[in-house]
Amino acid sequence: MAKKAESTLLNMVLVLTIIAVVSAAALAMINNVTEGPIKDAKQAKTEAAIKQVLPKFASLKSTKVLIEGDKDSTNCNLAYDAQNNLVGIAVEGSTEEGFSGHIGIMVGFDAEGNITGYNVLETQETPGLGSKAGEWFQKDGKGNVIGKNPGTNNITVSKDGGEVDAITAATISSRAFCNAIARSYQAFQLAKGGSNNE
Repeated sequence: MAKKAESTLLNMVLVLTIIAVVSAAALAMINNVTEGPIKDAKQAKTEAAIKQVLPKFASLKSTKVLIEGDKDSTNCNLAYDAQNNLVGIAVEGSTEEGFSGHIGIMVGFDAEGNITGYNVLETQETPGLGSKAGEWFQKDGKGNVIGKNPGTNNITVSKDGGEVDAITAATISSRAFCNAIARSYQAFQLAKGGSNNE
């Protein structure tokens, strides 16, 4: 009959160390395998959102702008027609003021600053309430922001004196969405100013 291995502190530490090293190596390998596809999927989602929110364009030029008071830059995609005239800018805007925190959106502006479309990229808002932002602000009526210009229209919720009806039972999320639009418009102005209207 084989003698049972003695359970000592050294044996336990050695076994746990081997398990930790093997687990770390497996996680690193899985991360390396999935990193590329995740990055590609995110890029494809961004490209699809740009096409959805902008008028037809021939070429894109990406740039980053820093909104006053922000730590991180905002991505802007300047769209040009075949004659190299600016037709619009797609801004990857965001806000941290949502009911559940971060809301990321892609907002399209024509060359004059009118909203041509938007796409919600990231949200953790309450399902069935704040998560309705993807459709709510495009539907007919006072909630619609499409065609409005944040430079001339008051893109805040009507409870705050603005021109936009809040999502029913989701005023905080609606305010956050309007804040993301306003921040995107700031980025649009910075990007357009830096484009020299090429």
